Amino acid sequence: MKQIKIDPITRLEGHGKIDIFLNDDGEVANTYFQIPELRGFEQFCVGRPVEEMPRITTRICGVCPEAHHMASAKACDAVFHVQIPPTAKKLRELLYNVFFAGDHTTHFYALGGPDFVVGPDAPAAERNILGVVKKVGLEIGGKVIEMRKRTQAVIKTLGGKQTHQVTSMPGGVSRGITEEERKEIEEHCKWFVDFGKFTIKIFNDIVLANQGYVDLILSDTFSSKIYSMGLVDEKNRVNFYDGKVRVVDPDGKEFVKYSPNEYLENVAEHVEPWTYLKFPFLKKVGWKGFMEGKDSGVYRATPLSRLNAADGMPTPAAQEEYDCMYKTLGGKPVHATLATHWARIIELLSAAEMALDLSRDPEITGTNIRTIPTETPTEGVGIVEAPRGTLTHHYTTDERGILTKVNLIVGTTNNYAPISMSINKAARGLIKKGVEVTEGTLNKIEMAFRAYDPCFGCATHYMPGKMPMEVRIFDSSGNIIDIVQRG
Repeated sequence: MKQIKIDPITRLEGHGKIDIFLNDDGEVANTYFQIPELRGFEQFCVGRPVEEMPRITTRICGVCPEAHHMASAKACDAVFHVQIPPTAKKLRELLYNVFFAGDHTTHFYALGGPDFVVGPDAPAAERNILGVVKKVGLEIGGKVIEMRKRTQAVIKTLGGKQTHQVTSMPGGVSRGITEEERKEIEEHCKWFVDFGKFTIKIFNDIVLANQGYVDLILSDTFSSKIYSMGLVDEKNRVNFYDGKVRVVDPDGKEFVKYSPNEYLENVAEHVEPWTYLKFPFLKKVGWKGFMEGKDSGVYRATPLSRLNAADGMPTPAAQEEYDCMYKTLGGKPVHATLATHWARIIELLSAAEMALDLSRDPEITGTNIRTIPTETPTEGVGIVEAPRGTLTHHYTTDERGILTKVNLIVGTTNNYAPISMSINKAARGLIKKGVEVTEGTLNKIEMAFRAYDPCFGCATHYMPGKMPMEVRIFDSSGNIIDIVQRG
């Protein structure tokens, strides 16, 4: 049996590798998407005061600390049984939508975009942000940098820091904003909306205008018919910060809609021996392995899944693009993995529009920004939509508010099974007997996971609380002279 390795995989947050095994006929026998990282947060947070969690959990990841900050703050609200004031909620939502717009910008232009803008078969040295800038022009590159600069400026104002935010706490937020700050944020948000529309135009001009790309997006090689998950508001529209989790089946029919505190009734985690990352699945269907269809408990939680799970977008321009995407791709739901990039920039536009609306809300400069908790802390769950998928924080404390149990199910953990399935299907579709396996072929297989924008720095956990490790010692000639293992 022949083995093909893609190690390390590229243009993602964290580390991982893909092993592809070919049988004697040169066909794909199996693939394994392995994650070698350890996240120990569930263990070392136990014993700490729960109110510290919104500051601690931002350190899980420097890419999306805002997501952990918000999910943690919401879990703390639930632990202390406190309702936050409307102004505090709107300040949190404003920060979160600005973050969403900035994060989706990074993925589209720097991580996922090079495969479409530069081309999946282009030399590896050109498939990066510099290659994108070269293809689309310095002016556009400047706009991308300006977008990131502006989003970080707003996040610092609202979150106290550009990275590892500190303002959200049990019962609300630690500071409000002045009218002068509001006006400045509003101007930034106007710019974000224009940038979102600008990004949609680039996608239309470069991707949708290329029939080869459209055929690739719609090909069976990059399709998985499974359940879709996402947060929705009371009108079943996409919501990143709050709402209920809605799951639709592969035909688009609602399967379940649940509140955050009901997640354990609906989601369980399966373990495989060859990776440190778990495989969540729908409890009411059960784990049936890596298979598609209604009988499989596997689900996706991605930008495309959120759009599949919702009945629409909360803002007008994004709604127009939502309707356009489904009309172009043949109606709801869409199971084309690569269409996740399209859904992502629709979300970018929606987040920008939401941020602009919030920046103009009369309550956003209110002074009632925190309800001091008075009830005995117990247990709470906080859920938000991270850019990569549904993010759940679940905390249990003693009567003093000291953590006794912590569980996190992050966006990429939700997507581990479908990512593995997408990689396997792409490999089987692209690697055939007698066909040369080129670097471009392997990159197309990587495109199957890259569409999910995975972040493995915060997605893995290992039950014993220590990382199994193997150290190989080589002599000067490159021969292994000893192997030391901890497991």
